[in-house]
Amino acid sequence: MFIQDLRQDFYNRLIDKRILIIVNYDIDAICASKILQALLKYDHKVYTVVPIMGLAGLKRAYREHQDDVKFVLLLNCGGCVDIVELLQPDEDVIFFICDAHRPFDVCNIYSDRQVCLLAEPSAEENIPAFESIFCESDNDEDDNDTSEEDDNAEEPADTEHSAQTAKKLSRMEKYEHRILKQRERRVWENERDRIMFEYTQFSYYGRSSALTIFELAWKLSKDEMDLLWWAIVGITEQLILGKIESSVYTLEIDNIQSHVNRLTNKINDQSNMSASKIGFENDLHLVLYRHWSVLESMRYTRYCACKLKLWTLRGEKKLHELLVEMGLPLVHARQTFSSMDLVLRQEFFSMIAKLAEKYAIPDIIYGSFTLHYGYRNRYSAADFVYALLAVLESVKKDKTPEVCFLEALDSLSRNHKDILIAGIEGSKLLHQAIFKQVQSSLESHQIFSTGSFLYFILNQENTYFSYPYGLLLLAKFMLNGHVATSRSRTAPELPLIVSCPIDAERGLCLLAGIPPVQEDSPKNFFGKAFEQAAQKCNAAILQDFFETSLIQIRQSDLTRFLDALTVLLS
Repeated sequence: MFIQDLRQDFYNRLIDKRILIIVNYDIDAICASKILQALLKYDHKVYTVVPIMGLAGLKRAYREHQDDVKFVLLLNCGGCVDIVELLQPDEDVIFFICDAHRPFDVCNIYSDRQVCLLAEPSAEENIPAFESIFCESDNDEDDNDTSEEDDNAEEPADTEHSAQTAKKLSRMEKYEHRILKQRERRVWENERDRIMFEYTQFSYYGRSSALTIFELAWKLSKDEMDLLWWAIVGITEQLILGKIESSVYTLEIDNIQSHVNRLTNKINDQSNMSASKIGFENDLHLVLYRHWSVLESMRYTRYCACKLKLWTLRGEKKLHELLVEMGLPLVHARQTFSSMDLVLRQEFFSMIAKLAEKYAIPDIIYGSFTLHYGYRNRYSAADFVYALLAVLESVKKDKTPEVCFLEALDSLSRNHKDILIAGIEGSKLLHQAIFKQVQSSLESHQIFSTGSFLYFILNQENTYFSYPYGLLLLAKFMLNGHVATSRSRTAPELPLIVSCPIDAERGLCLLAGIPPVQEDSPKNFFGKAFEQAAQKCNAAILQDFFETSLIQIRQSDLTRFLDALTVLLS
């Protein structure tokens, strides 16, 4: 069931209780858990935080920590599966689910005891009515009663002929009644299947979990600048990774700005000038440009690179023309942004804004927030997102996902600036690797079309693309680059599937599907499509991620699977 009074129905119920917090391996969930931990520490509450990467991790985390735990909070996980069926908990265990993934599982929505969803039901989600998907299972009992009566009716009895005739009629009526009931049941089941297919057909994202937990802090009067900043990072991740539409982000900005103004006035009243400050300003969709050179930032930003086709000589020439027209010498453009002339730095935004329309890059400007603390520390929310992405993807043999999770959590704190800087440097390498892969793939025409979708297959393992975030960023860059260079009119209408080997010994690869460029909505239909294609061709796939458009599949089954998907989508 949905609960909207988070203070009364969620937080106040945790008094003097130990809570198990299971956190999905994504930035929004990490920011939400950071805010919640600050609240729980403030109130001296006992809690355990466990990071997970998929359904198997969720089951293992609950199994290992279920002793003496009666309250479990799931952050960005568990909302889209029947959590009670999956974990088989005791009847007195209550699950609080704060999950941005949609659509919610209907069993979670209509659970009146064990599952509480920390969200507001939206009309856009088209949640099916209870009566249309659940019904009382009385038919089986009726059928059993009818069959027993039929058996009794068949027993020999020395009765009059009229009584036997009446018995036969009543038996026929019961038989017809049972047939009618079965027919009505089949019609109802077919209608339910249709409703459930329409409801679960697309996977998409709802409101940021970090923002939801921050609003809880606000209602508890325990909000502060650091907590608000973590909420901003959470929703910025949704924007940068294309999880939400820009219009949704714009609406949330107004709400966030009111919190920024309120907390800024509070800090000024307290004369605490050493505290962090958050500012709202129009910023540029350029990757880490404050910590990189302008030339490299523009080259490795997906939007700029695809609009100007920067992997070609003509595109490189056009970029140089843009810099000349801006009045930015090439010597300065190749320097780190912080080393550029002060006047050029101050005028950089206005330089690009004037020429954005002329060079067909109008969407390079967007509203964003920046964090200031100390004299020299200035970071945009996007800088934090890119840095955290690199930290989460830096899994190695001697560095487990749990260690990366803890580092990402620490990097949000101001006293762990070294982790943030290392993340920024790692993010630069990731974006360079993506650009080089896109450039070589487009030049060698390695993106193929089946008529109903595009696909690109990496044949060798690559440490940057063996993890979900890296592969999804590559897929988005690859699709936009292909559409920019393709002469086909149908290219903007086709989705893309990208595959990368992740375990050569076991022959496994990671597969990701993304919607077409032409689609305004980030809704993704590949989750259901992958499931149906695997059933048709009997391919073994592992849909363990909470992002259903990401699967693991054997390389030997890949061709058969793509053929089945082509038939399904044609």
